[in-house]
Amino acid sequence: MRPSPRWTSLAGLAVGAALIVSACSSAAATSAPTVATAASVAPAASTASVAGAASLTIATTNSSTLGQYLTGLNGMTLYVLTKDTPGVSTCTGTCATSWPPLVLAAGTNVAPPAGATGTFATFARADGTMQVTYNGMPLYYFAGDSAAGDTNGQGKSGVWFVAPLSGSLPAASAAATPPAATQTSASGY
Repeated sequence: MRPSPRWTSLAGLAVGAALIVSACSSAAATSAPTVATAASVAPAASTASVAGAASLTIATTNSSTLGQYLTGLNGMTLYVLTKDTPGVSTCTGTCATSWPPLVLAAGTNVAPPAGATGTFATFARADGTMQVTYNGMPLYYFAGDSAAGDTNGQGKSGVWFVAPLSGSLPAASAAATPPAATQTSASGY
């Protein structure tokens, strides 16, 4: 006896829903940094595969108030933490949840944007992931940014700033801060 199309459709829907729920719950439970690979990044993020090795292209955005600054995956703003030292991240634990580090999978290369005067490199974080640096300073995203061009992390706690294309570490007193309305979602240092 052959199953009816209605039961086959219902069974397919149930299996599909179970897979979606499973995928969503496992993604929500993961708090590890996102690793950029050619397979995990949308084409809009300017990635390419070169002879089997993945490459992440860092881009820039120009702001009338902030100047030219670096952007990463999907055009999201990259930040530096002035408490960091070259090749050393002080942002771990809950800090790294609010400020996810830009990390790459093994074998992934970083392609600099046009006009970059500094050097891009990686270093091993305490958790074993490889974080990208610009002129030695670790690069991060801000969880409070939801779209390309958002700079909600600019000036947070007086130590977080957009990563300038110039590669110069911003001085806390000289950096522009966003309007008070965008500072309400600040979390931790």
